[in-house]
Amino acid sequence: MTTSDTAVWRASKSPTLLRVQGVWKAFEGVPVLRGIDLKVARHEAVVLIGASGSGKSTLLRCINGLEQVDAGSILLDGSLDVTDLDADLDQVRRRIGIVFQSYNLFPHMRVVDNVTLAPRKVLGRSREQAESEAMTLLDRLGLADKAREYPDRLSGGQSQRAAIARALAMDPEIVLFDEITSALDPLLVGEVLDAVRELRSGGLTFVMATHEMAFARDVADRVCFLRAGVIHEEGTPEEIFTDPKDEATRQFLARVLLR
Repeated sequence: MTTSDTAVWRASKSPTLLRVQGVWKAFEGVPVLRGIDLKVARHEAVVLIGASGSGKSTLLRCINGLEQVDAGSILLDGSLDVTDLDADLDQVRRRIGIVFQSYNLFPHMRVVDNVTLAPRKVLGRSREQAESEAMTLLDRLGLADKAREYPDRLSGGQSQRAAIARALAMDPEIVLFDEITSALDPLLVGEVLDAVRELRSGGLTFVMATHEMAFARDVADRVCFLRAGVIHEEGTPEEIFTDPKDEATRQFLARVLLR
């Protein structure tokens, strides 16, 4: 059994962690998401692909509660309804981490302080405990030697890895990655994707929107192709990249894989 097969088997044996049902979202009357249904099992890696404007980022923002849906529901672990108008969004964002293409690190704070801020303020951890856990994360992501640096002393790849550490410091149940390599120089993309690949090997549950097709094929348990706010096709990386059934999927892959 290959590593990919093992990951698929493990995800198939895990209970559903995230359930998106019939989600619609429009901006100024223009539909961006049109009835999205998606289930993510615990320990599963789901990758969203599709052209810019297909709804990938909007879907992630809805899952994290950054955008309120117009219809449908988003349930975490069968109990926390992200779409409930009375939902505790602090609780939502503690359990559902998100990393954006822009790092959003606080420039006046050292890397370790960026990573420990939320655990100390939201989770009530002591500075000593938060820093110990942060250093473990930073070491895992190859940034232990940058812990006392300020963000302006980091490369783009290092900044993005620091942003990933900050998200993981809250011990989320699932992490959303929104085009996290789009703002990087091509030479730095690999180091960020390698960091996600290492986290994946440790069982991290995540949903990622990306244009990195080779990475999607390598790490995903399941790939979803979005077009005009609809999941047109989903399946294993082998099914999507080798033998897609939907004509729109085939046309999209033909364009992006020839670049």
